[in-house]
Amino acid sequence: MALAERVRHADFLSRSMTAEQAAQHVAHGATVGLSGFTGAGYPKALPQAIAAHAQSEHKAGRPYRINVWTGASTAPEVDGLLAAADAMAQRLPFNSDAMARKKINAGEIDYIDMHLSHVAQHAWFGFLGRLDVAIIEIVGVTADGLLIPSTAVGNNKTWLEIADKVILEVNTKLPLRLEGMHDIYYGTALPPRRVPISLTHADNRIGEPYLQVDPRKVVAVVETHSGDRDNVFSQPDANSQRIAEYIIDFLAHEMKHGRLPQQMLPIQSGVGNVANAVLAGLLHGPFDNLLGFTEVLQDGMLDLLRAGKMKRASATAISLSRSAYEDFEKNIDFYRERIILRPQEISNHPELVRRLGIIAMNSMIEADIYGNVNSTHLMGSSMMNGIGGSGDFARNGYLSFFVTPSVAKDGKISCIVPMCSHVDHTEHDTQIIVTEQGLADLRGLSPRQRAQAIIDHCAHPDYRPMLQDYFDRARQQGAQHTPHLLGEALSWHQRCLDTGDMRK
Repeated sequence: MALAERVRHADFLSRSMTAEQAAQHVAHGATVGLSGFTGAGYPKALPQAIAAHAQSEHKAGRPYRINVWTGASTAPEVDGLLAAADAMAQRLPFNSDAMARKKINAGEIDYIDMHLSHVAQHAWFGFLGRLDVAIIEIVGVTADGLLIPSTAVGNNKTWLEIADKVILEVNTKLPLRLEGMHDIYYGTALPPRRVPISLTHADNRIGEPYLQVDPRKVVAVVETHSGDRDNVFSQPDANSQRIAEYIIDFLAHEMKHGRLPQQMLPIQSGVGNVANAVLAGLLHGPFDNLLGFTEVLQDGMLDLLRAGKMKRASATAISLSRSAYEDFEKNIDFYRERIILRPQEISNHPELVRRLGIIAMNSMIEADIYGNVNSTHLMGSSMMNGIGGSGDFARNGYLSFFVTPSVAKDGKISCIVPMCSHVDHTEHDTQIIVTEQGLADLRGLSPRQRAQAIIDHCAHPDYRPMLQDYFDRARQQGAQHTPHLLGEALSWHQRCLDTGDMRK
């Protein structure tokens, strides 16, 4: 489809140019807000042009690095290319790219890990500094100059509002029939002028289907014709299926005892294979008329919508495998009536998470025996991905599950440890921990009771005696509220670093 058919505003169309020409608007030292959230809706052409420009500048002996802000993760052709070209000085708030991760852990990129609900408001408050350029993927421009959003909203609304300059990437490969799927809320304000957000049900629409931009800011319009990255979700393995079964049985038990309403509360699910396994379990579970209120709509939630088990799903991005995306595009009219895409300052807003009573399910790297959770760091100091939105939902959800297989690396690493090597979610935010071994309901338990429940129900049999021995000896020494052997608390991690195995 020709660009003129997608950009129906003559003034914007007159600013069309190549990605290489548009990249000249991004100077060394600039802070750049990119669209994109978990492999969806990211700019396809500009990051590659910027990376090539950076390499050219470096070859000529001139410095060139930029600060990059996004909604969440992007794709190898964004974070990976910019990192490989040594073009990134700073990155926030979430990254899953291997090359960028390598540079972050080598200290070559300053990475700022943030709760996703904080990013837009901290940017508006001025806490993060000035935003020089916004580069936003859209699928079209109306005759009135309104922007038709892409497969992710993320922080795009905020970047468009606060950036000095805007570059629009019009992706002609993505279907124009996305128009009408989005709900962009413009009712937020800075303190002390804030008012309650008028969302009382997960499937309410409270905004408008378009993004707004000051036309005077738009310095370039670039055509692209490239799809989002393909996510790869493996079929649920036995461990993931067991975790899903424990969660579904628990939810049914809570409903039976009146601690959940008969009409299930809205569901949030983190990203990954375990999360998709839980959604697959719900597909065959006893619950109907489900609602989703989450960050990323993945294959499993699409299956629930298609099967009629879920009525509607609210998210900030659609991130699918290739086969699921083909189904989405083929049946987009069906899905447009059932999917609502919002800015992440709404999808992750603590006010709404608490009001709606969200049931939150997120993955973790490790948990300790008292329920502290590490979801970001390997062995205490090596960044994996970032906290993402898990904290937004864990602290404010009606129920909060953290899930993981009980061991990793062929059993050499226990995901239940005496003390977490890094803490993202404290024991105060953790309600329920689930592994393939079982489920530990930590609500209403003291620290020592929590420890025994986690050891008994969540630890792998190979590590359970070691954990019990540590806990028993800790109770024989010192303070008894949260017993620890400080000289041994992180010895499992040190042993793994020294030998490659946590086992003695």
